[in-house]
Amino acid sequence: MTSPHAPSYFDQVNEAAEFLRGKLGALAPRIGIVLGSGLGAVAEAVIDPVVVPYAEIPHFPQSTVEGHSGRIIAGLLGGTTVIVMQGRVHFYEGYTPQQVTFPMRVLGRLGLETVILTNASGGINANYQVGQLVLISDHVNSLGFNPLVGANEARFGNGSSTGLRFFDMTEAYSIDLRTLAQNAARAEGSVLHEGIYLATSGPSFETPAEIRAFRTLGADLVGMSTVPETIVARHMGMRVLGISCVTNLAAGISATHLSHEEVFETGNRVQHELTALFKRLLPTIATTIASTSERQG
Repeated sequence: MTSPHAPSYFDQVNEAAEFLRGKLGALAPRIGIVLGSGLGAVAEAVIDPVVVPYAEIPHFPQSTVEGHSGRIIAGLLGGTTVIVMQGRVHFYEGYTPQQVTFPMRVLGRLGLETVILTNASGGINANYQVGQLVLISDHVNSLGFNPLVGANEARFGNGSSTGLRFFDMTEAYSIDLRTLAQNAARAEGSVLHEGIYLATSGPSFETPAEIRAFRTLGADLVGMSTVPETIVARHMGMRVLGISCVTNLAAGISATHLSHEEVFETGNRVQHELTALFKRLLPTIATTIASTSERQG
């Protein structure tokens, strides 16, 4: 039974945010990055890092999946101040929807305006290749839950247009950010496809029949994360850029049996490409944030 004096969810988020703010010192990041399975090594490129294990942060859920280090790393990437989550937690680990999205709530309360959510995904689109980076243009929520179910906490909003129980998700993944990412990729000599991401609860991989059904729904990618974080980020008024790494072809498309080891192997191969993309992309995002602040000021 919950104690009547136990802190509310909102208070827990604020306590975690204040703890992190104290650890960050003079750093005031406005851009956050969440690194998915096999992509955690990107955080090693952060210069002058401030490292905070999740275990030290009040009320913060702990990663239990191999390949998710469970650390906050803040510092400079591409000359831009960022805060990086080296690993995330998932619904399939036994966490509640509110626990899964607790870290995103904390990032919002820290004052972040933009989050880049990365993940490992299965490729449903026949044109995708293993190791390809794909921008998420939209999503289909097949998790079986929405993290906002329950009492609405309007204080999580950042102005009159956010924090509402019913809010628009037409542009869940920012068109402007996707344009900046496309430009950065071209400058690096590569091309980013865009696709629709479908989220399932996992932890088992999908069946070939499910993949055929998901393709009928219009999905290009399938994974077990990102969607809850996106919903909560938009509820708090943060812009979202989603990037999937196609770490395997979905069930029934390839004769190869799916495995978590393949996810790590592919992630390791593309981490340098992703790091280079971030180094070129982040300064342009920071410039747009600064320009928007000047116009609003």
